[in-house]
Amino acid sequence: MLIGEFRHTIDGKNRLSLPAKFRQEMGNKVILTGGLDNCLFVYTTDSWERITARLSGPESSMLQADNRSFNRYLLGGAVEAEVDSAGRILVPQYLRERGKLEKGKVVIVGVRDRAEIWDEDRWNEYRKGVEQRADALAEKLGQAGVI
Repeated sequence: MLIGEFRHTIDGKNRLSLPAKFRQEMGNKVILTGGLDNCLFVYTTDSWERITARLSGPESSMLQADNRSFNRYLLGGAVEAEVDSAGRILVPQYLRERGKLEKGKVVIVGVRDRAEIWDEDRWNEYRKGVEQRADALAEKLGQAGVI
């Protein structure tokens, strides 16, 4: 399970070192794609297979515009990335732009079956907002039977 928060820098060649803990769980190849909330998602190949199977499953009709649009967003921007011997992946420029990672200082967050790559300033802002609403979020999830 991917958990934790790690601060790293994307170097001048668009390479990003994955946390050692994540490298052990993710293997030598990962899938990078645009995420939600202005971050990038990083999936293991197994997790990616499960996600794409659900997106193309019987309950996800290509006749529905929202399904087509989300599939295009998630799958169309995805790329396989090899983890090199130093534990780095190449983040294509178009994904850096999509994730607004131009400054290069990032936070890699483990979110169970995926990692998220955030611009450091955006992550700090986002986290602060969630922390301020944590009680209300827990209440809402409790009412929905999630926790």
